[in-house]
Amino acid sequence: MTYVDLHRQVSLDIETELATALLRLAPDSGTGAAKSAVSRLLRHQKLKHPLSVLPMMVHAIETGDPGPAVPLAAVHVLWWTSACYLDDLADGHGTAASDSLGQNEALLASVLSGAVLPIQIIRSLPVPAAVQGALTEEIATGWVVGTEGQLRDIGGDADRATPNSVIEAYRGKSGGPFSMITAMAALLSGASDERVQLWREFGYIFGILWQLFNDQEDILSGRNEDLLNGTVTYLLTCVLDDAATPRARKEVLARCDAARNSEEARAELTRLLLAPAALDRYTADLDGFRAEAHALLAALGGDERHLPTMRHLVESASEMLLRPAPATPVAASV
Repeated sequence: MTYVDLHRQVSLDIETELATALLRLAPDSGTGAAKSAVSRLLRHQKLKHPLSVLPMMVHAIETGDPGPAVPLAAVHVLWWTSACYLDDLADGHGTAASDSLGQNEALLASVLSGAVLPIQIIRSLPVPAAVQGALTEEIATGWVVGTEGQLRDIGGDADRATPNSVIEAYRGKSGGPFSMITAMAALLSGASDERVQLWREFGYIFGILWQLFNDQEDILSGRNEDLLNGTVTYLLTCVLDDAATPRARKEVLARCDAARNSEEARAELTRLLLAPAALDRYTADLDGFRAEAHALLAALGGDERHLPTMRHLVESASEMLLRPAPATPVAASV
């Protein structure tokens, strides 16, 4: 079973949990405006990949049963709905979530989606107060770590960035929320402190893999949002790190600056990013993070009926999708 297969089986349960959570935003004395705004934000900010099942997979590996973690799957959807909208807003793309939801409404809805509703879901769980407290603390930590990573990403300077500095930013902005949800699932399952920490580290590594996957998708889709936003990606630092001379490095940096406003510069920079040498290094490092994720799963062990699904997810997230750009033909001399 793949994680997509699992999502098909449990998607209605997750939708039911989300609907129940939204009802808490429509008290009898209210107008339902908050519920309506969050509902519209959820429709607009639909997650492309069904990673909401990740906490259910962790819980199933720990206990054999994914079901009790359905509320955490809803927390995952709500958190990422908020984070993705705020990311768009930071990049200058979030003037409005949709024709029916303006920027101010969407911003308020994202606060409810990312912070208030997850806490309300946790408070509704039939678990001891100490477990509720630990789960709530994970949400707070996830926001702090994720925000720290996002701020490092926003303030990234290609000239000063290194592959290691970008990975640290990825570990925060993407690894932070994934480590939050994997640790929450482990806590809910009753796992030991040692296993919770291993799942937390798995979430960090998976988050790095998923960010590298997203970077590739951005190039393959032709959206090139990273180039438009001036985002310093890991692949870009590979190109800069491997520049043969200071002059070659300056030329790459110049194309980075121009890529914000020039389609031609974006095309030229994309060809540099897809150079064989850069992709070879990227592939080797991707393989390293994949191996680290699999090593953590091997150390964790657990229910062998459900471990293969998690291993498959790691493989999906660490696939090398990019291919070298075709060589530019050289004009024949006359």
